[in-house]
Amino acid sequence: MVMTSSILRSAVFFFLVPVCAFAGSNVVNLSHYDMMRPDFNAMKREGILGVIHEATYPRFERDSKYLDRQMGALQAGLLWGAYHYANASDPVGQADHFLSVVSNAWAQANPVIRSSAGVLLVLDFEKNGHYPGGTMRADQAVTFVERIRKRTGVYPGIYGSEYYLRQMLNSPKVSYAQKKTLTNCWLWVANYSNEPRATAPWNYWALWQYCGDGRCKLPRSAYPISVANVRKAERNIFRGSQADLKDFWQRRAWNPEGGKPRLESEVAEVQKALTPDG
Repeated sequence: MVMTSSILRSAVFFFLVPVCAFAGSNVVNLSHYDMMRPDFNAMKREGILGVIHEATYPRFERDSKYLDRQMGALQAGLLWGAYHYANASDPVGQADHFLSVVSNAWAQANPVIRSSAGVLLVLDFEKNGHYPGGTMRADQAVTFVERIRKRTGVYPGIYGSEYYLRQMLNSPKVSYAQKKTLTNCWLWVANYSNEPRATAPWNYWALWQYCGDGRCKLPRSAYPISVANVRKAERNIFRGSQADLKDFWQRRAWNPEGGKPRLESEVAEVQKALTPDG
């Protein structure tokens, strides 16, 4: 991977700046488990700049709240991102389904309110205790992110808890080449007790989820657990200023091509073909 000087400077900046110098908690993530109707305008007034929402999860399901919330967040002028909750099934099928859902939703958004940055993509790489299909392996994660890069031109972010990522990626079963590939992805790490340490094979984290469903052991004065009308939020700190976050989103996001949304029947046929017992 060829790294431009601007990206290299950003990486050095991320690694050196202490967390106390960051602009604050300015990214929220959501999924269909958040049952309320989020007030995105209120979020923006409270300093939120971006939202990352679950788009897909096993087996080849689309988050029922993704499209409506994408529209609301874009209307409020927020940056938009999407994540896929992974399992141990075919990683190429998972990546293709994820991109299908994201691009289909983006095509339905009013071009006037679409963010010029596009959609920030993320692989949710964690122990799967919610859905069928088992837990994605490291080699499958490599295949997934390479498929995303091949189809979009960008590597997605990788999300996981600090403990799980350290445990998984320090395993002797994970090769040097696999680790090197994964470092092409930016790191989004969860730790509800402490600022994350550098998580090998990454030298720095870009986004820190310090609060999940209201769970947080850090001082409330500096680390709020709610936002707008979401009482138990999942809040995140970007490692940099607000301007850095906007630049990061612009460089790392995928801007899906325009065009007509895929028909529901077409998407259903793809899902049926990819489902093992379909």
